[in-house]
Amino acid sequence: MILTHFLKKGLTWPITLTILVILASAFAVPFLNLYLDTAHPLHIPNHLVGLYGKYLTYALLALALDLVWGYCGILSLGHGAFFALGGYAMGMYLMRQIGPRGVYGDPILPDFMVFLNWQELPWFWQGFDNFWFAALMIVLVPGALAFVFGWFAFRSRVTGVYLSIITQAMTYALLLAFFRNDMGFGGNNGLTDFKDILGYDIQASATRAGLFSASAIALALGVLITAAITSSQFGKLMIAVRDAESRTRFLGYRPEMVKLFAFVVSAIMAGIAGALYVPQVGIINPGEFAPANSIEVVVWTAVGGRGTIIGPIIGALVVNAGKSWFTGAFPEYWLFALGGLFILVTLLLPKGIVGTVRDGWAKLRPAKQEPTQDDQAKTAENKSGSQPQAAE
Repeated sequence: MILTHFLKKGLTWPITLTILVILASAFAVPFLNLYLDTAHPLHIPNHLVGLYGKYLTYALLALALDLVWGYCGILSLGHGAFFALGGYAMGMYLMRQIGPRGVYGDPILPDFMVFLNWQELPWFWQGFDNFWFAALMIVLVPGALAFVFGWFAFRSRVTGVYLSIITQAMTYALLLAFFRNDMGFGGNNGLTDFKDILGYDIQASATRAGLFSASAIALALGVLITAAITSSQFGKLMIAVRDAESRTRFLGYRPEMVKLFAFVVSAIMAGIAGALYVPQVGIINPGEFAPANSIEVVVWTAVGGRGTIIGPIIGALVVNAGKSWFTGAFPEYWLFALGGLFILVTLLLPKGIVGTVRDGWAKLRPAKQEPTQDDQAKTAENKSGSQPQAAE
């Protein structure tokens, strides 16, 4: 019954088309990279495959923020923390795969631990030599942090700008903690020099193509899950909490539980995005916890249109593609351009790209006319005239 409701209400043609396009890219980009000659005009070089894969992980991160901001009214300025935690979990697995091939040749300790004279592997690194354990931590660590943080914040009824500030404080605290060498996460340099993932050379073209496909499939699943949640009865409750939290509480619901569920699911999605990001860029360091990164995710979501599912994906792709070009052509002016873009969108396109297009399309469509009294009378006459007369 739930599946039937989702197929009727949630799986609209824009959502369906978006999922199909994403899944098509999961096959098209690897094909154009691996099977076309390098001289072919449609060939995609290896470095672009990794770049496009990074864009998809950013799109998944923006989608995760849209779930809590666009549909639940929680403006989180700390989603970069969940992204980075998922990335560190994947980075720890990749570091354990290096083994004796590191600079110091230690079969167990990563190079940075040998350099810092660590004698044994810390307890929290145990198990990361297995991919299944790393995958479990990618989900559990961001989800657990979001649950603990949300439990106290939402039960205390912290809302609005105050909630945004403490989410930013959370990610800044993690930034300072991970910068410390004695934390056991590589300090300022972070984790890098990865060799293999699941036994495959991480620098090989086929591996990079596979990582791109995995990112696309994860994004498509993220769109499907978000659409299923927001189109359900629970999704209606999320919107009610966003628009009138006090009224929702007076009706007998518990808004803090609604927020907590959305916050945890969003954090898990952000953690998965971070895990897919790390093997494609080849490094994870404390800079990913920087509050500026979380604010940038807000810009992507606002540009695309929050509360639209498709909008944050478009915003993340457009802004990051512009960033790649702008930082190459005018690197010193990129932050000014990003700030100007956010101001222009706020003033001229408050609903973002997708929200503005959707409203414009609704205005262009012919309005449904209400039946007049004459029309209603004619309909009644037709119905009475069509009824069979009783036999005399």
